[in-house]
Formats: sequence, structure tokens, C-alpha cells
Amino acid sequence: MNKFWIITSDVYKKNVKSISFLIMILVPFIMVGVVYLAGTFAGNMSEVDKIGLVSNQPELAEALAKDKTGDYKFTVVNSEDSAQKQLKDEKIDAYMVLTIDGENVKGELFSESSMGQSTELILQQTLASLQSSGRAAQLGLNAEEVASLSQPAEFVKQKVSFDEDGKMQVGEDNSALQFIVSYVATILLFVIILTYAQIIAQEIASEKGTRIMEVILSSTKAQTHFYGKLTGVLLVAVTQIVLYAAVFGASYMKFKDLEIVKQFTESGSLQKIIGPFLGYTVIFIILGILIYSVLAALCGSLVNKAEDTAKAILPVTYLSLGAYMLGLTLGAADPNNIVIRVTSYIPFLSSYVMPIRLANETVGMGGAAISVVVLLISTFILMFLSAALYKSNVLVYSEGGLISSLKQSISIMRNEKKK
Repeated sequence: MNKFWIITSDVYKKNVKSISFLIMILVPFIMVGVVYLAGTFAGNMSEVDKIGLVSNQPELAEALAKDKTGDYKFTVVNSEDSAQKQLKDEKIDAYMVLTIDGENVKGELFSESSMGQSTELILQQTLASLQSSGRAAQLGLNAEEVASLSQPAEFVKQKVSFDEDGKMQVGEDNSALQFIVSYVATILLFVIILTYAQIIAQEIASEKGTRIMEVILSSTKAQTHFYGKLTGVLLVAVTQIVLYAAVFGASYMKFKDLEIVKQFTESGSLQKIIGPFLGYTVIFIILGILIYSVLAALCGSLVNKAEDTAKAILPVTYLSLGAYMLGLTLGAADPNNIVIRVTSYIPFLSSYVMPIRLANETVGMGGAAISVVVLLISTFILMFLSAALYKSNVLVYSEGGLISSLKQSISIMRNEKKK
């Protein structure tokens, strides 16, 4: 046990003190800062687009030119030829030909480049409003009647359950907030796996690349060395998460008196998700990190040198990416899909899929518990198998790839058991 903690401590200290760890810690904050500054800079530097307006209704064109929006400004132009010339001379950014024929309104926008979705959407809404007003006038409707016709129907979604007597109970629907939590959790899981799979594989393969593993294993059990390396890197991941949690906690203490923060923290929805749903989500994140880390360690022990770890972790990367996309695309669009229901109980996939199902409330806590048990058992089986193969893996130097190295390792392990 003493050797285990020596190996764990050595791996942990080496990684925590590295420049790469500091960069990993700072990158999310740097990205948030860059996005904030870019948005602020773009907002301050953005110019209002000048759009020439050619219309067969001059009075209407003049009225539209007086309206102000933050995205564009209409400038009345007498003819299309004049508008084309101004566009060519870059006096305007685009021009629109507005044609009104009775109750029909048609607008054609001409520009050398896209005006942006927001500007084009506002223009479409303006044209739709003009057409509605024209048709309302022909039908003899006043402004109140038009507003009444435009009012959307009310749609309310209710979450219901049935008690022991079979009586229906109406409850609060928290699926939207729960989905946000599960969405963030799966992104966090994906980022951690991609980050630490490389580190774990690199640690496992480092001594093998120098061909001194025989010396190390003469003084330490292979399983002790394997678990020590794995635990050391996992503690680095825990350190990163704890640091982020501390920053989050400090930020909350600083901004907790803001009205928007109070509304969020005091809402009943938030209080209700801090329970079984959040607990199971955290469990799936932890077990997901663990099982993918063990797989990365196994793959790392199969390469000949540390430089090959990027290729070695490709199975981990592709498997994690596939599960991530499955959960966030099909899981979000159709959480009752048979593929989602099945994969939510399959190890490696369940860490991504089951939180999405829990968020959409398409599975109960009993189903989540079964998935956790399956994932936990699979993780321990893979861990024990990887540790058992580790001694054989690190002594195999094969140029035939991961599958070939794995076959040789299994063969060596079987031969040793027969002795």
C-alpha cells in the first residue's frame, strides 16, 4: 500500500505542477473572457446597415425611412438604377424593392453579401406586418380587431402523476431546467474524458517507452503500479473539478444579491432538481470518467512508446464522441426512442444517455439505479481485467497495432497462469 501511494503521489505532483495543468485550468476562463470581450467589442463597433428602399408607394417608403431600428436604416431611393449605382459605389449596403399590389406585399432584397439572419428576419416581419395591415384595411378591420386576430393561442403543458388510489395529480414540469443541467453535465464529461484520456495513456506508456518497465516491475507489483498511475491522474481531475467548484462558489457569494440570481436560486424548480435527479447525474459523471479512464489506461499500456498514445486513445475518443452525439441529438429529440432506451443501460454509453432520459423524465429512479449498477459492475470488471493484463501489456513490444498487442498480452497471461 505504501508503494501505491508513492506512485500515486509522484504522478499527482508531477501533473499538478506542470504548465499544461495550469493552462487547462485557465482555458475555460480565458474562453469566457474572449467571448465576452468579442461580444462587447462587436456591439460597440457594429454599424447600422444602410438599405436603399425603392417602392411604388413613395408615402409608405418615406414612413418606413423614419422608423429606427438598431440593425438597419432605410434610405428612400427614386429608382432601381439609382439604387444599383449607390450599391456599386458602396454608399448603401443593400437595397430593397418594395412592391404593393392591392393586398399583396412583395419585397426583394439585393446585396453583395449576407445582411445577417437577424436583419433579414426583421425585414420579413416588417413586410408581414404591412401585408396584414393592408388586408385588414380591405376587410374593414380596426387595429384592435387585427391585434385580436394576431393573438396566439395559449398552450400549457402539465406534468401529471397518479397516486395509489388512481387519482391524477398535477405537478410542476421541471424537464426544461433538468435538461439544461444534463446538457452541461454531458459536455463536462466529454471534455474531461478527452482531456484526461491522453494524460492517463501517456502516464501508463511513459516507462514502457524507455524500456525500463522490467526493472520497475521487479520491485513493485504490476497491479499496484497500474492502480497508482490511474489514481494519480484521477486525483488531478478531481483537483481541477474542485478548483472550478471553488470558483463557482466564490462567484455565487459575490453575486448572490443580484435580482436575477435570487430569482433563480429561490425558484421551486431549482430546489426540486437538487435531489435524486442531480444525485444520479453526478454518479453517472463520476462513473463515466472512471470507466473511460480505465479504458484509456488499457489502451496506453498496449503501445510501444509514449509518442503513440494519440493513436492508442482513438477508441476512447470515438466511443465517447459517439455516445455524446447520441445523447445530445437523438436523446434530446426523441427520448422515448428504442435506441435511447437500450443504450441508457449499456456501459460507456449510459453515462451520456441516462442523464438525458432522467431530465426528460422518460425513466424512473428505479431504471436509473439499474443502469448505475450495470455501469458500476462493468467498470470494476474492466478495471480488474486491465490490471490483470497490465503486466503482460507493458512487456509486449508489438508493431501490429492495439489488437495484435492485446492478443499477445492475453496469450502471455494465459501461459503464466498455466505455470
